[in-house]
Amino acid sequence: MKSFPQIITTASYVPDRIITNAEIDALIGESTSDWLVANVGIRERRWMSPNQTTSDLIVEATQRALQRAGLSAEDLDLLIVSTDTPDYLSPSTSVVVQYKLGANRAGCYDVNSACAGWVTALDQGARYLLTDSSIHYVLVAGGYGMSRFLDFADKKTANLFADGAGVVILGRGDHPGFLGSSLLAVGSYHDALGIYTGGAFRPASPENLAAFGRPKVEFVKKFPKTFNPEYWPRLMQTALDKAGLTFDQVDQYYFTQLNLRTIEMMMTQINQPISKTHWIMDKWGYTGSPCVVMALDDAIAHGKGPHPGQVILFCASGGGISMACSVWRWSVSSLSNKP
Repeated sequence: MKSFPQIITTASYVPDRIITNAEIDALIGESTSDWLVANVGIRERRWMSPNQTTSDLIVEATQRALQRAGLSAEDLDLLIVSTDTPDYLSPSTSVVVQYKLGANRAGCYDVNSACAGWVTALDQGARYLLTDSSIHYVLVAGGYGMSRFLDFADKKTANLFADGAGVVILGRGDHPGFLGSSLLAVGSYHDALGIYTGGAFRPASPENLAAFGRPKVEFVKKFPKTFNPEYWPRLMQTALDKAGLTFDQVDQYYFTQLNLRTIEMMMTQINQPISKTHWIMDKWGYTGSPCVVMALDDAIAHGKGPHPGQVILFCASGGGISMACSVWRWSVSSLSNKP
């Protein structure tokens, strides 16, 4: 009897600490709030407490997901963690998550495709279920702790980034859930946005710290304003072609949550109503890799999520530039997600 990869539950977590635009303005010494609301859509964001780290955020979200699915951590066969703000350069954050959860049966590894990482990890999770009959439950988790890497002298970055986590648990069902995916990259922008101190390229030696400062997120060179309008439709079209679907047949779209204006423009460009998408950057800021699944989980929490049989599409891009798209048919009849 065939069984197919399906999303069986979602969950997300944001830290308690709310940081308003006014607080950010005070930290950077300049008023950016009006511009931020008008051009990006961010009004506030969440930062983790000093005693939290990326793995803690993921564990919080995962425990909620396990409870909703009626599973225990011991039921998980595989943990795939997407993050570009890991607890350590090495070992992987996934092994820390495994330990904190008590998911003692699970294999695990990290994915770092920057802000496209969670959608990339979702694709990998589906393929494990398609090719390995011994795997029944896969945690696909994203965590973001970029508040630890902010430079308050840089107004281009300090007002955007936030912390949070989002997960799905993948399982098996009688009908196809995973329908198609596509990946793209434009590696010529690998040196445009990232954390460039602390790795092998620029070790955190006393000399480098004196010259470049501590590891921090940096916009080094500009991206073309037309980048997403040029690449996202192509990325989505490739995935939809594999699924045998059109843009009109997608019921809900979940995009990278950096800029509301970009999402509005994209929905217009593909001739879809804005009601088919959902956004969270206004209240949670930009949460990087897990932002797309956090948007899905928030939509469900507010009664705006997909219904069984509907098609959902994830589209994400991040530093590198890495891009990923994944198309699914929703199979979950109900989730007790609370705002």
